[in-house]
Amino acid sequence: MFKKLLGTLLLLASFNVLAEPQLGTDFDKTLQAIPTDTPNKIEVVELFWYGCSHCYHMDPLLEAWVKKLPADVTFKRIPGLAVPHWAPMAKAFYAMEDLKLSGKLHTALFDAIHEEKSLNPSDEAATINWIVKKSGLDKAKVEASFKSFSMNNRLNRAAQIFRASGATGVPTLIIDGQYATMSTAGGNESTLKTADYIIANVRADKAKAIPKKK
Repeated sequence: MFKKLLGTLLLLASFNVLAEPQLGTDFDKTLQAIPTDTPNKIEVVELFWYGCSHCYHMDPLLEAWVKKLPADVTFKRIPGLAVPHWAPMAKAFYAMEDLKLSGKLHTALFDAIHEEKSLNPSDEAATINWIVKKSGLDKAKVEASFKSFSMNNRLNRAAQIFRASGATGVPTLIIDGQYATMSTAGGNESTLKTADYIIANVRADKAKAIPKKK
């Protein structure tokens, strides 16, 4: 009886080990360290593209996950810019930020592409017209945001972060500028569990780095 119980416990322990996210399979170190906006907290960054169906399905799960993040964790999105035809959606993301439209149009833009299938995510002119129609803003104002000097700087920075992360696709979560989830590993729910695992380990490492009071 004791041997059977011991065998069962060892088997369960092995399952728990196997269930832990694995470096090189579920996540990896970023190719380069990426500076964060909040060094005193653990920063999570989502790299995404509005034209990506996986990102579309991830979005509601991610929104719910973000609402439950502890106080020492911050979250932000950066548009993935792996190839030139992703640029119109990156511009749309930053233009909506500038024009205070993100809360109103973020999900609506996903829906227009994936549910309504009324917008080509690679068509910049059509994207500008869509934002104008949905927001009621003057077209010249939306176009000015798309073509601003600051927009070029943001796109360049987004492209640099994508390369530095080592991401091979989206959605990818970057944790504390040091680790990146694998976009194809286990699905969206698995990705969030991997992020939780990394956050816990980064938190533990930060705690160890704090000098103990004598």
